[in-house]
Amino acid sequence: MCLCCRLPLPGCLLTMFPDDDDDDDDALTEDSSLHGGRIRSFKHERGNWATYVYLPYPPDEEFEEVLEELLSALRAQGLTLTRQEEFHLSVSQTVVLRHHWIQPFTQSLQAGLSHCRRFVCSGGTLKVYCNAERTRTFLGMEATVGHAQLLDLVRVVDKTMAEFRLDTFYKDPSFHISLAWCVGDLTEKMKEILHDLQGLVDNRDEGPFLFMLACTEVRCRTGNKTFRFPLKP
Repeated sequence: MCLCCRLPLPGCLLTMFPDDDDDDDDALTEDSSLHGGRIRSFKHERGNWATYVYLPYPPDEEFEEVLEELLSALRAQGLTLTRQEEFHLSVSQTVVLRHHWIQPFTQSLQAGLSHCRRFVCSGGTLKVYCNAERTRTFLGMEATVGHAQLLDLVRVVDKTMAEFRLDTFYKDPSFHISLAWCVGDLTEKMKEILHDLQGLVDNRDEGPFLFMLACTEVRCRTGNKTFRFPLKP
């Protein structure tokens, strides 16, 4: 039996950041100056945990090089973006969980994901994204290989979301890794130079860059906890 979720299912690991019952990381002030000018999509309330499901992407050396070239090119155009602190590919929207929902929610995810198999996804097409509130703009790299398998994961995650009456994923998702972001809606300005940015990705001496993501586990981040769900070999 898994001690962290009390399910008789293999492979569920729990990492906590930092303590199981410590809400301090989630009890942040609404002062946007303390987190890069970002504006919350929902007001923080104690006991509400921001939650999302994703595939982690560990960046390699070439990815880092491409990203730095893109950020430099953006700065030359007067656009300063902040690189992501960590990289991942989302298979859910960010939703709000009550603290007492965390265990049944992750149990439901574990049961559904236990039937999903590992796969590889990749891509190299740059796209510009903006959040629903039009408060942040992102430069992302879209996955073009593995789309069908990603949709299978979404269907599993959506089933759990529906059980808890939470928002399911987008109907026609663009699966991507967010590279960097800036405050405000700069979609049109960034799209004007997207072709030139894509050239930096495609016209490398070694050939076009494609990120390769080995999808071996799905993670769920909720507040200061991370649950890991290995996929079947």
